[in-house]
Amino acid sequence: MDKSIGVVMDPIQSIKFHKDTTLSLLLAAQRQGFRLFYMEQQHLFLENGHPFAEVRPLRLFDNPDKWYELDRASAVPMEELDAVLMRKDPPFDSEFIYSTYILEAAEKLGTLVINKPQSLRDCNEKVFATQFPQCTPPLLVSRSQRRLKEFLATHKDVVLKPLDGMGGASIFRVKEQDQNLNVILETLTNCGQQTIMAQKYLPEIINGDKRVLVVDGEVIPFCLARIPSADDFRGNLAAGGQGVVQPLSERDNWIAQQVAPVLVERGLIFAGLDIIGDYLTEINVTSPTCVREIDAAQNTAISDRLIAAIKRRLN
Repeated sequence: MDKSIGVVMDPIQSIKFHKDTTLSLLLAAQRQGFRLFYMEQQHLFLENGHPFAEVRPLRLFDNPDKWYELDRASAVPMEELDAVLMRKDPPFDSEFIYSTYILEAAEKLGTLVINKPQSLRDCNEKVFATQFPQCTPPLLVSRSQRRLKEFLATHKDVVLKPLDGMGGASIFRVKEQDQNLNVILETLTNCGQQTIMAQKYLPEIINGDKRVLVVDGEVIPFCLARIPSADDFRGNLAAGGQGVVQPLSERDNWIAQQVAPVLVERGLIFAGLDIIGDYLTEINVTSPTCVREIDAAQNTAISDRLIAAIKRRLN
C-alpha cells in the first residue's frame, strides 16, 4: 500500500527553488513512492478534540519554472496521513505552539510527526544548545540589563540575539563602550520583559558559521560554512553570507557526536547544528536548511536518508 506524507510549510509558491530544503525532502519522498499532501499552519484544526487538516494533494517537478501542482483541498482526519513533516519557519510564536498541539494529537493517533511536536516546543533553538556546556562558548540567557551589561564587561565583545528568530534577524554585535548598548538592550529585551541570549563573540566567524546536519542520529560528514560578507559579522545566507561546503573538522564531528544521541532520544530526526570555530552556538530543529547546497557539492543524498529513516519508522 502507498504511504502518505503531509507537509506543513510556508507558502510553496514563495520558496526559492534552487535552495529550498523542504522541496528537496518532498522530492525525495515522491521518488520513494509517497503520496504528498500540502498544508499551511492555518489549515490545521481540532474539532471535538480530533485533529484534522485541510490538505491538498501535491505533485512536484524538478523544474525551476514549474515545481508543483496542487489539487482541490479537502478536510481529512490527520491520522489518515502516515507521516507529517513540520517545516514551518520561525518565528517560534504562539501560533507555532498551537500547531504543535494539533500535531501532537495526530501523533497520539499514530501519525509520525517529524520532528516530534513536544520536542519542538521543549527545544528552543538557542537555549537547547546550553544543554551541552562542554560544546558552547561563554553565554548568558537573561532579560536583566544589569546582568547582560556585566557579561559584556567580562567578555568585552559579545553577540546579542532574540530567542525566537532565524536568518540572523535582530542579532547585534556589541563591544564595550558602545553608545548604542542601552537602546539595543531595551529593544531586544522590550525594556526587561523578554529574555534574550548573549554569547561571547567568536572571531572565527570570518571562516564561516558551519551548518552541520544530523539525520536520525547520523552526522553528515560535510557542512556548509556560511561566510559573512565584507560589511557584516553574520554568516547567515539570509544576511548575505556566502556558503562553502567543506568536510567536518575533528572538533565539528566531536560536537555533533555529543548532541546526536540526545536528538534521537527526543524524536528530533532532522536537526542542524550551528558551529563557529570550535563552539556550538545553536541547534536548529524547526526547519533545518542547507541540504541542497551540501548535496549539490558532495552528492550526500541527505533528503533520501531522511525519507529512508521515516520509512524505517513506518515499517
